[in-house]
Amino acid sequence: MGARFLSIVSISICLFSGDDSARAQDSSSAVQALPPIVVTGTKPGVKRGRTENATRVVRRPPTLVVYPTTPLAGSSIDPDKVPASLNVVDASQIKQTESLNIAVALTRYVPSINLNEVNGNPFTPDVQFRGFVASPVSGTPQGLAVYQNGVRINEAFGDTVNWDLIPTTAIKSVDVVTNNPAFGLNALGGAVVVQMKDGFNYHGAEIDTLGGSFGRIQSSLQWGKQVDNFAVYGALEGVHEDGFRNFSQSDIRRFYSDVGFKSDSSEFHVNMGVADNDFGAPATVPIELLQQYWGATYTTPQTSTNRVGYVNFTGKVEVTPTWTVEGIAHARIFDQQVQDGNPTGAQPCTADATLLCYGDGTSPANGLNGAQLSNPFPADAVLGENDRTTTHTTTTGFSLQATNTDQLFGHNNQFVVGTSFDYSVTNFSASAELGTLGSNYVVNGSGIFLGESGSPISIGPVSLRATNQYTGLYTLDTFNVTNAFAITGGGRFNVANINLQDQLGTSLNGSDTYTRFNPIIGGTYKITPELTAYAGYSEANRAPTPLELGCADPAQPCIIASFLVSDPPLKQVVSRTVEAGLRGTKELNIGTLGWKLGVFRADNTDDILAIPSEVQGFGYFQNVGSTRRQGIEAAVNLKSATTNLYASYSLVDARFLNALTLGSPNSPFADANGNIQVLPGDQIPGVPRNRIKAGFDYFVTDASKVGGDMLYVSSQYFVGDQSNQFPKLPGYAVFNLHASYQINKNVQIYARADNIFNNLYSTYGTFFETDALPNFANGGAPFTDPRSLSPARPRAFYTGMKVTF
Repeated sequence: MGARFLSIVSISICLFSGDDSARAQDSSSAVQALPPIVVTGTKPGVKRGRTENATRVVRRPPTLVVYPTTPLAGSSIDPDKVPASLNVVDASQIKQTESLNIAVALTRYVPSINLNEVNGNPFTPDVQFRGFVASPVSGTPQGLAVYQNGVRINEAFGDTVNWDLIPTTAIKSVDVVTNNPAFGLNALGGAVVVQMKDGFNYHGAEIDTLGGSFGRIQSSLQWGKQVDNFAVYGALEGVHEDGFRNFSQSDIRRFYSDVGFKSDSSEFHVNMGVADNDFGAPATVPIELLQQYWGATYTTPQTSTNRVGYVNFTGKVEVTPTWTVEGIAHARIFDQQVQDGNPTGAQPCTADATLLCYGDGTSPANGLNGAQLSNPFPADAVLGENDRTTTHTTTTGFSLQATNTDQLFGHNNQFVVGTSFDYSVTNFSASAELGTLGSNYVVNGSGIFLGESGSPISIGPVSLRATNQYTGLYTLDTFNVTNAFAITGGGRFNVANINLQDQLGTSLNGSDTYTRFNPIIGGTYKITPELTAYAGYSEANRAPTPLELGCADPAQPCIIASFLVSDPPLKQVVSRTVEAGLRGTKELNIGTLGWKLGVFRADNTDDILAIPSEVQGFGYFQNVGSTRRQGIEAAVNLKSATTNLYASYSLVDARFLNALTLGSPNSPFADANGNIQVLPGDQIPGVPRNRIKAGFDYFVTDASKVGGDMLYVSSQYFVGDQSNQFPKLPGYAVFNLHASYQINKNVQIYARADNIFNNLYSTYGTFFETDALPNFANGGAPFTDPRSLSPARPRAFYTGMKVTF
């Protein structure tokens, strides 16, 4: 694999051009204020906004930008008409991070986004927005819909989002959309809309290679060209990193391409992508091990392999001057293989130590043939278990939309009607291999696989076929009551049908259908040319996933994402969101000032959580009544020819609204049955209340630039402490620096220093079973602290070079 990766790195090239993106760099602004044109006496060709002897500055007029109102890009609208918060991250901001991880740019520039590295790998984070999550971790209740070029990429089996599969170099822009049901299922907290580059909006070529701490080497190539009405674009990326933790290596290989045709009245594209990524995912680790070594792991192997291939056909035709029809047909194949080393419930039987029991000293641990297993392990062996899962999903579907801009009653109006259909078939399988654990917590397999074992039967091989059929019909209308006042109304009707077919028996068989109409109503008012007010109300729903439906019985818990055992009904989640705020821009003598201030509240009914069982290591999914996420978002930025400053603050208050009895057997405050009592108003764990972000860039000279950024995230309750009785996981602050130097027109060198104060902090905390395994770092003594953390990356340095053509 190493040779294959190095060959990719050696040829990887990343392209960049000045017209890289036509999107606004200011997420709080309705227009893009381009840098001023500087007229000089000696350097008229310099592209920077500053020269030593500039004689006058000519301000460019602002360029109107658009904002998506549906997954299809053609339905964009003037941001001043959007009755919701605006959050835009463009290609230049993504490039500024010098990372091939899109989540880094999202957390830096969108106020209410923060990352939790539950997996223990920076390329596979949980992205949390307003307390809703889009996660690659199976079993995480998902709350965000994610679209790439108009295609929903939440994986069908668990609605998971594998951020590592998105080719970051090829991204034109990312919009985080709120308060809009047109984005279909799972848009409880909003939708992340990723638009990719093509040869019409990207011209040129660039090679970008970086290396640095923890064995990181990454390289990317992109190229775009337009010839008359045709255009082609391609991007190739490769990343290798050893990681700062044991067993946390990452290897990423991604390719994306687009071929397009454009005329005065139509535009057609074929784009495709492939990715083949391997990760070590060491997950959380007991704090007592972290105190010995910050790169420690607890039970391994923990690895995952993600592969994807997709092709999309898109078209847009202006049927008349006021009617536009566009559509997408898509196909996607996703493969995932996960290996997860864990403690095991297998142990020598109490009555006969030559046999193995499971879960207790009397229930037989059976082999694949159904017979009780003999005990081949030494008497002093510490037993473990390698749990393996494979997921293969094929998804096909289409979207079709018509947009009309005819005036209505003499007023400007935009009417959109559309439909979408997605059909997915998933083949899921799981197995459990017994083994022994050494002092490094590595599970060494024995070749002995568990059959149906435990009382109740909770583990054993799984083979499941799941089909998802998601159908949607939506309409939106934005009517300009006056030039300053616009109202938006509409809604979407969703139908979700999920079928489970057990391939080994009948216990997982089931068929569930969920339907719902979600409305939207809102308005905007342009108080002055520089100030806009907005307010809106909308609803969204999420249907339970096949994974959740296959593990929803408290009496028969399962190893979540591995061993499914039952199929009782779950209710769909419904979210009702209201938000309002102000946003504006103003031209000052020192530059362009953009700002926004908003409030939001989202109430979920029949929310779904993953609940740990009193059977250690097992769990189930359960509707937990109503929850609320509300808060404040504020952002400001200032852009001039030489300086860019930005800062934001968000408060996210996430709480339970009902009294609940929840399982949390590893909580120090659990009762004898492993339960804790949640009261109305208790905070939802894992959601920090406060986030502060700030940064700057400054051109020291025309060729050299320096900058820095910081992130502060406040404390949060440990996952598993829904009763809010345990002290919080401490907050953290991280400071980063970067600099670049333009050697000549085509070559730039740059450097980054991340976490410059080497703050050792954790982004995620939970509880673990302290007596499951001995503390080998302390001579085999028992663990005494129930905290298990996901440690964040210590100080790191990176340098790189870009070559443009």
